[in-house]
Formats: sequence, structure tokens, C-alpha cells
Amino acid sequence: MSLVDDLYRETILDHYHNPRNHGCIENATTSVEGVNPLCGDELTLYLKVNEAGLIEDIKMNAHGCSINTASGSMMSEAILGQTVERAKEIIESFKNMMLTKGEELPLDEEMEDLEALRGVKKYPVRIKCALLPWNTLLEGLETAGAKPGLSSTLSDSK
Repeated sequence: MSLVDDLYRETILDHYHNPRNHGCIENATTSVEGVNPLCGDELTLYLKVNEAGLIEDIKMNAHGCSINTASGSMMSEAILGQTVERAKEIIESFKNMMLTKGEELPLDEEMEDLEALRGVKKYPVRIKCALLPWNTLLEGLETAGAKPGLSSTLSDSK
């Protein structure tokens, strides 16, 4: 195993053992549950989005494998403080990285930690574990956009 693989594994284990933004948000704009019935991964994602479309807070409770928890932890760091529009761009970049075969597409510098999850592509069955938090976030952003007072701001960012 290469030094890079070791560093990536350490990053994933750090986020698994010390997940960032773990917990729940009282008075969240939205909460959404994500489940991967194939492996048993589950998570509940809480978002607080202000009227200007800025993600003020994100929390997550994840249960399941280390990839699911680490991916959610890294995701929460990447999108906290971002606009809904930018969060959707980050989601698209990450999903492209995970689902594109062949050419390795580089991630933005601000998403550097997410590179650690690129190695998951070696294990196709685990890709869904890494994508579960991201797909749940996308659903949460859509749900937040349907809330009164936010719908016009968030739908403009689609």
C-alpha cells in the first residue's frame, strides 16, 4: 500500500471515529433520512438554511459503515457556510469523482479531504456507502427549498 493510500485511510478513519457536525439541530429548516437497504447504512441529516440560501448549520447522525460516516463528515465540512447553489455544485463534483470511470477529474482545492474517498472506487459495492450522505443532502436541499419563505430563494439556485 502506498503512502498516499495510508494517508487517505487515516483521513477516513479520523472522520469515522471523530465525525464532524454530528448530532441534530433543533428548529432545523429540514431533516431527511437516508437508507441503503443493501448494506444497512442509515443516516438522518439536519439542515438550517437561512432566507438568503446560506447553509448556516448541518448536523448528521450516521449508523453503518466507516465509509458512510466518513463521507458524511467530510461532506458536512465541505458545505457548511456555503450557499445552496454552491452546495449543489460541490455535490455534483463529488458524485462525478465517484462515478466517472477512467480519467480522474480533479476536485477544487477546498474539497481536498474528499480525495480520500476516491479509493472507494476500487470497491464498486462501497460507492453507494460513500454517496448516501450526498444523495440525502441533495434531497434535504430540495425539501428545504419547499419550505415557506425559502422556496423563491432556493428555487432560483437550481
